[in-house]
Amino acid sequence: MKHWPYPLWVAHRGAGKLAPENTLAAFRLGADHGYRMFECDAKLSVDGVVFLMHDATLERCTNGHGVGGEHTWQALSQLDAGAWHSRAYSGEPLPSLRNVARYCIRNHFFLNIEIKPTPGTERQTGEVVALEAAQIWQGQAVPPLLTSFQIEALKGAKEVAPQLPRGLLLSSLPDNWLEIAQTLDCQAVVCAYNLWTAQTVAQVHAAGMRCLSYTVNDEWAAAHLQALGTDGIITDRVDLFAPAP
Repeated sequence: MKHWPYPLWVAHRGAGKLAPENTLAAFRLGADHGYRMFECDAKLSVDGVVFLMHDATLERCTNGHGVGGEHTWQALSQLDAGAWHSRAYSGEPLPSLRNVARYCIRNHFFLNIEIKPTPGTERQTGEVVALEAAQIWQGQAVPPLLTSFQIEALKGAKEVAPQLPRGLLLSSLPDNWLEIAQTLDCQAVVCAYNLWTAQTVAQVHAAGMRCLSYTVNDEWAAAHLQALGTDGIITDRVDLFAPAP
């Protein structure tokens, strides 16, 4: 098995649905609930700054409009990314990856960066995110885990920063799913939790990789995944599941 320094429990987008996703406020709330590893979504501004946001468009989680990747970072940094969630978070900004990295490194937290490209920028986004992550975490004991549904993004990340661990995200299991993960030299396969069976877990472990699941919000599902011997559980329910200290 490849080296795996990460904890079992991962807070989805910082703190799940308890705070505005992909913001530093969410990371802080997740940390308050005892989480030491966080998942987030990263994409590029039009001027090449890596920032956190899940959707291609701005409307759901900010007071902005249009495609996020078509705006400059200066414009994106002025948006309100918290008021949509609740009044308590009004004025919370979109963070850059560097903002989040600084917080995680100073507090010895672990990070799963999902590369979430604006459509049409898959390879470029994979390359830029990986290069920036390699630079930021240079000399740190534990690098971030880079994951993506986009094969081209993972190819780009592998090409420019092969030393960073990668994970293939899957919402279904095509016939060649394991071969794809192996070709990308992934350290992990990250699946919708209902895809894991004793057989698929055994296949991934036999290939020297780890099994992670998203998004696990029910106790029965978490218990089932732990019984299967999976290696990571990504959850919104930071208030329900207490990670080991």
